[in-house]
This record gives sequence, C-alpha cells and structure tokens, in this order.
Amino acid sequence: MTLDTGTAMWPIALNPSTTPKSAAEREAILADPGFGRYFTDNMVHARWTADEGWQHAALVPYGPITLDPATNFMHYGQAIFEGLKAYRHADGSVKTFRPTRNAQRFAASARRLAMAELPEELFIGAVEALVRQDRDWVPSGQEKSLYLRPFMIATEVGLGVRPANQYDFYLIASPAGAYFPRGVKPVSEASAAAALSAPRI
Repeated sequence: MTLDTGTAMWPIALNPSTTPKSAAEREAILADPGFGRYFTDNMVHARWTADEGWQHAALVPYGPITLDPATNFMHYGQAIFEGLKAYRHADGSVKTFRPTRNAQRFAASARRLAMAELPEELFIGAVEALVRQDRDWVPSGQEKSLYLRPFMIATEVGLGVRPANQYDFYLIASPAGAYFPRGVKPVSEASAAAALSAPRI
C-alpha cells in the first residue's frame, strides 16, 4: 500500500482490487457498455467526522456498502451527487473536462443541505486516482466515455432532524456508450406545437 497517487492534490491510500476482471471480460463489456450497467474494479472512499474532519481517503475494491437501518440519510435525505466523464483521445491519453467545476458544484450542494463540504483537492485527487488505476476501463470510440459518479451520504446512525456528525464520500466509475444509441430523432416545431395544443382529457 502506498500514499502516493502521483499528484499533490490529496493523499489517497492505494489498495486496489486483487481480483480485477480479465482483459477479455472488460473488452466484452466495453464493446457495448450501455449506461450505468457495469462498474470498474475500484472506487474511492473517504469519511468526515465532526471530530477529525476528512480522513482515511483510499482507493479500494468496488463492492457493496453495509449500512445500519437507522443511517441518517435514508430518513432525512442528506445525500448529494455529481457526474463527469473521462475520455480517451486518439493518442491514447485519458482526460476529463473541467473537473474543478464539478468539485465546486459538489461543495455548493453540500452547503445547501448543511453537509460537510468536500475539499476541491480531495475531489480532484479522487478522480485522478480512480481514473489512473482503472484507465483500461475508459472505452475508445466516438461518444464513449468513462462516467464518474461522486456522491456523499450522511452516515451517522440515529434518528433526529439535524445535520449529521458523519459523512461518507464515494467515487465510482462506469463505462458509458452513446447517450442516444439509436441516434437523435429531432421533433419539428409543428409537431411539438400540435402536441401542446391537443385537447387534454
């Protein structure tokens, strides 16, 4: 295990899966990934507590999350998410598009729900660590990408309407095909106007 992600953004402990999918399995998935159906071998997790702040950021194997039935967010809705993509370019490099904007929106969402704000450095560090580790999951081809889903939930156990004293951040990734796999079918202005003016029953 190492604390070096190759970036100075935030220390992320690297503990990747020891049983990743084979190259053949991965290529079969990437040939027709759809959207949100498959997930990469790893994810990033970090925890915030009122006493320690953000701690224990780590890249770990993708897998289920165990939660108590009284976990706060399931009752009071303290949960947020963002979405961004990593693209493979013609030269084989992998790049994301303006992840700092996503980090800023993520922090703004947390403020609105009285949740702990995730530092921008941790957000970007998590993206870099996961994309670097699972770069073979970034598909090639037009309109394909690796969709990144950062989310945060209140994980204090107990009932009571107030900001939680513990939050967990996760970053997962899913290869994605074309958003409109059958192509875009435009609707004419005349058809749209007719539909809007049709009598309602």
